[in-house]
Amino acid sequence: MKNSRSESYAAAGVDITAGYKAVELMKAHIARTRNEGCLDDVGGFGGCFGLPTGMEEPVLVSGTDGCGTKVKLAILMDKHDTIGIDAVAMCVNDIICCGAKPLFFLDYIACGKNYPEKIASIVSGVAEGCVQSGAALIGGETAEHPGLMPLEDYDLAGFAVGIVDKKKIIDNKTMKEGDVVIALPSTGIHSNGFSLCRKVFDIDSNNPDLYVPKEELGGKTVGETLLTPTRIYVKSILALLEKVAVKGISHITGGGFYENIPRSIPKGLGAKIKKDDVKVLPIFSLIAKVGNIPERDMFNTFNMGVGMSVVVSPEDVDTAIEILKANGEDAYVIGEIIKSDDGVVLC
Repeated sequence: MKNSRSESYAAAGVDITAGYKAVELMKAHIARTRNEGCLDDVGGFGGCFGLPTGMEEPVLVSGTDGCGTKVKLAILMDKHDTIGIDAVAMCVNDIICCGAKPLFFLDYIACGKNYPEKIASIVSGVAEGCVQSGAALIGGETAEHPGLMPLEDYDLAGFAVGIVDKKKIIDNKTMKEGDVVIALPSTGIHSNGFSLCRKVFDIDSNNPDLYVPKEELGGKTVGETLLTPTRIYVKSILALLEKVAVKGISHITGGGFYENIPRSIPKGLGAKIKKDDVKVLPIFSLIAKVGNIPERDMFNTFNMGVGMSVVVSPEDVDTAIEILKANGEDAYVIGEIIKSDDGVVLC
């Protein structure tokens, strides 16, 4: 028998008009990110960007990432205007480790249902992250996935491209024993380790304790503290690179100290980190206490209050810290480079 029912995209769960409205609502946020490289307005099939001139051998550096299960917390708390900062931060903080200045960013939002105001709020955070890093938001995609994910759920990912003169790419070949490791403080959990956080604080069940202010967190709630956006280090690192010969940069993400710091250190050398010198943020102490998590596992999962580490020569330490502090980073020394087959030695 022939089916006489009339079908439509809307009946299938995809609201095209909501997509149009979301684009209109986000245009003002996107406009904040425009820079000299932007060649067209949002709405085309591809984002166009003109490359800067003046480099001998320009090299493009790209990075892509998401916010992990931190998105789950944003959904539970119904706060969506900062998660976009995390998406940008995870990408631009990676490419700055090569010495690359971010040029542009594209986002991808998958959602169960397109609520235009919610999508625009997410994009407002993306735009803020782009402003903080100097990148232009030149495009993106919002995909409505009815049946694939719950209506209220969404996921967010992004893609950044930066540029650096080949001769200025961070090269750890000059790193040697006695060089100094400088810490750049994090703002909190950033965007890694949330699967463990969700288990420790029973986040998936929307634990009421998420919303109760805690003295050890300075009067903030657990939820507020966990949702604090990832710090973006681009501008402070660029300022440092203008004056100091940086030998290595590590973005401390998933895998904590043990996985990320060795990524910027050549074989045969390691980083000797003094645990007592690390300014561990209160949220990490709370996680360890509530979850009964061993110290090594904490340093192997979280940034522990250090969002990025930088290696410089001993004679450049004071200058480096001065520049970083002048650019908003409360930088301090946490260790030194030693001869070792172990990437990181905590003592």
